[in-house]
Amino acid sequence: MGVFGRNHARVYKELEQQGEPVHLLGVVDPDVNRADTVAREFGCKAFGSVQQLLTTHSEVQAASVAVPTVHHLAVARDLMNARVDVLIEKPLATSLAEADELVELAAARRRIAQTGHLERFNPAVRATLPLLTQPMFFEVHRLSVFTPRSLDVDVVLDLMIHDLDIVLTFAKSPVKEVRAVGLPILSGKVDIANVRLELASGCIANFTASRVSTERVRKLRFFQPRQYISLDYARQETLVFTVGQDGAATGMPSPNPQIGVTKVPVASEEPLRAELKSFLHAVRERSTPVVSLEDGRRALALALEIVAAIRDHSKRVNLSGIAKARP
Repeated sequence: MGVFGRNHARVYKELEQQGEPVHLLGVVDPDVNRADTVAREFGCKAFGSVQQLLTTHSEVQAASVAVPTVHHLAVARDLMNARVDVLIEKPLATSLAEADELVELAAARRRIAQTGHLERFNPAVRATLPLLTQPMFFEVHRLSVFTPRSLDVDVVLDLMIHDLDIVLTFAKSPVKEVRAVGLPILSGKVDIANVRLELASGCIANFTASRVSTERVRKLRFFQPRQYISLDYARQETLVFTVGQDGAATGMPSPNPQIGVTKVPVASEEPLRAELKSFLHAVRERSTPVVSLEDGRRALALALEIVAAIRDHSKRVNLSGIAKARP
């Protein structure tokens, strides 16, 4: 279950207490003590396995799969075979073969299945979507301090995949070319990476992701005709710089009187709360989730292509430590 699984339990319980049509039945963790601790905290039952949960509560309708990525397929398979709808945390799986099996299983069992790409539910991202015209250049930074979490995957699958999903959603164009470099710093996996994507539309996207930074930064900036838009995930803030607009008229400081700066209204909300509400709505209405398993597979496919590009680059420049970091 881990830290993020506990957060899912917390938000489900908060939604229940606030009158949403949901009831938190229980939490599952093979570490019984950890499961008991979280269950007591949120007033539900603790289980040591998914099978124990399903045997005790055949009425379970939906579940969050917030476990290490290597277990996503097995856990989600057990749940969907029991006719339980699932939200599967990102990355969707460890391989495209596993992702394809999840997609096929959800279709065969007619299950609502959502990928947990949390930033899709960031209020600033949602407020930015209507502003898109023709984005042609992205610059994205996602930097975090090192923590002993999610070390089963490298920084591309741990952090950068959030932004890959957002840029693919914003740009609506397939990737034409991938260039990437990365290094392991404090773990046996790549901890810092820089990526340049060229999309079929001609759009260029640069990404930097690090989990060994001294500061926490989560920003996305992009340019489109006559506009520059800056999105701060952490502050849930979007600023629009428009050429030809009277800077003084907007009421915000502008670097140029011919450039207007507008702060986009953003309704602040915890992204996880918005994500779980959206998932539960899809479960109740039997509607397609905002972030489908196909979306999760698309982001995973690109992330794995980037991981391969990093490995190839390290071999070309004889960085043997990188080549050995990934079996």
